[in-house]
Amino acid sequence: MSNPAAVLVAGSANLDFVVRAAHIPAPGETVLGREFSTQPGGKGANQAVASARAGGAPTQMLLALGDDAHAAPLLASLQQAGVALHLQRAEGTATGCAFICVSDDGQNAITVAPGANAALQPDHLPPLAGIGQLLLQLETPLPTVTAYALAARAAGLSVTLNAAPALSLPAELRSALDLLIVNEGELAAITGVAGDLDTALSLLSVPNVVVTLGARGLRARCDGVRLDQPAFEVPVVDTTGAGDTFCGALVAERLHGSGWPNALRFASAAAALACTRPGAQASIPTRDEVLKFLAT
Repeated sequence: MSNPAAVLVAGSANLDFVVRAAHIPAPGETVLGREFSTQPGGKGANQAVASARAGGAPTQMLLALGDDAHAAPLLASLQQAGVALHLQRAEGTATGCAFICVSDDGQNAITVAPGANAALQPDHLPPLAGIGQLLLQLETPLPTVTAYALAARAAGLSVTLNAAPALSLPAELRSALDLLIVNEGELAAITGVAGDLDTALSLLSVPNVVVTLGARGLRARCDGVRLDQPAFEVPVVDTTGAGDTFCGALVAERLHGSGWPNALRFASAAAALACTRPGAQASIPTRDEVLKFLAT
């Protein structure tokens, strides 16, 4: 049986305003930053670029942008990565933006202004013929995300949700998922259990769940089997976009037919490489780079 043609990512696109600083400000603290740049980002767009570039999968994206100058670099980055676009224009609305402080140890603090991302509606979902995987996040309206998941499930697609930022998930959304990807904080927000990964995982009825643990790697329950993947040791420059790189690469690798252990290892390697470079989409490696890294 041949694999379906493409990954469809439905979600957010933001222009990132990034400042490097010695450390991330505490509440009430002003920190003097250094380098400043604007870079294409947004969880959905990052994951679409990762699916296409790192995952090497035919990738489409449904997104909403404003009618301002901030939209242009987002479109250029997605098109350069080879992502086919289903674009909704939110007239009179600003393109989504994120304000990111990156510390010298590679950590980040992010504030998102959704803008046009909030304009994505259930009836914007494109035809699903030829799509094998739908990848969703939570930077667009929750009712819209739920409607997309249910429609894709009914059409026989595999549905993946990266439940970020952390929100309580409606039962009907959970019931439509094949794969849930969360970090520890998001897992706790969904299950109400903190500090006990196995107990939290046991409370989720989603068939496959992956919990990313940063420098500690990941733990997963896939097809009833517990899987642990250690993190790859790399010099960390900037963790922005690493989680999104993981999500896009994992879904693409599953589309290629890889089993869970190999797909998780591939996605972990892609995310590790993304940490060695600054930026979100700019840091995402190519598939050849990931394979070469794994070979060494």
